[in-house]
Amino acid sequence: MPLQFDALSPLLAHGFDTVIDVRSPAEFAEDHVPGAINLPALDNDQRAEVGTIYKQVSPFDARKIGAGMVIRNVADHIDGPLRGMDGGWRPLVYCWRGGQRSGVFRTILSEIGWRAETIKGGYQSYRRLVAQSLYDVPLPHRLVLLDGNTGTAKTDLLPRLAARGVQVLDLEGLACHRGSLLGAMPGGQPRQKAFETGLAVALAGLDPARPVVVEAESSKIGRLVLPKMLWQAMLAAPRIMMDVPLAARAAYLAHAYREVIADTPALAARLAPLRHLRGNAVVDRWVALSAAGALETLAGALVAEHYDPAYAKSRRIDTRDVIAVVAAGRLDDAGQDHAADRIAAIVEGSDEGCL
Repeated sequence: MPLQFDALSPLLAHGFDTVIDVRSPAEFAEDHVPGAINLPALDNDQRAEVGTIYKQVSPFDARKIGAGMVIRNVADHIDGPLRGMDGGWRPLVYCWRGGQRSGVFRTILSEIGWRAETIKGGYQSYRRLVAQSLYDVPLPHRLVLLDGNTGTAKTDLLPRLAARGVQVLDLEGLACHRGSLLGAMPGGQPRQKAFETGLAVALAGLDPARPVVVEAESSKIGRLVLPKMLWQAMLAAPRIMMDVPLAARAAYLAHAYREVIADTPALAARLAPLRHLRGNAVVDRWVALSAAGALETLAGALVAEHYDPAYAKSRRIDTRDVIAVVAAGRLDDAGQDHAADRIAAIVEGSDEGCL
């Protein structure tokens, strides 16, 4: 009988040796249960072919032809990736709705002697649990926002805080984007569903009884949208402000974004949307600074002439409480370590009434 999970945490703590997603590679790429491997019962082309036969010929013919494809594919998986599994191996198998593909796969594995099980409702039941945790139920976590102007090393401070035992949620890391016009990262961003899976898993691993530090973000990171309950919790969360002089921020950004701002043609393309906002002359000057290799000067100009004004405008409508201001005169390793020490002391030393 398929296993039924009524909450996300028990599913994530399933206890099986391997989770096998038997959906097509395209379905798997959009999102999947964390840690699952993809052993398709039908590949992309086969799934499309069976679907066409189902609609244009008959459901019976589709099932008959599809069954042959599935059995041959399962045999290939057994002779390939699963060849080395011993008799005690316990796999958990799922497909889209927990039906035919995973059922056939499980039956064949069980006949061999492996203790295979399936997930009732398949991926759809898992997806409902993720969506419920992010869209329907208020987060139980007590968030603290790490805020400050662009270039105050907020993202780099998160792993330093984690090393000091502070709970953190790295939204930009999960979104694979630095959260600004120049924030695109190699490899691009995950799909929205995969991003939400990452969020749900990360939140499930955090203790709701302790504060969680999150970098202050807008409601979108790149093209990805923050789920409703997370965004509401962030809007209500108190803030710790980073206060860093412009020169130190420019030096930090020139180093952190060097690959981005040193590539003049690519930078010009990324800055093009700002021409209507900041004017052609300003953007042309920024591009010229990149071409001249004046990266620190460029970083300072971008901060002073674009990012700080935009931040000041958004701050005028921000009513979240500031519980502390952390000043940092520099943002090298020593400066970041000193800031992380202070933030950790503030977060871990605050009682529940403050947070």
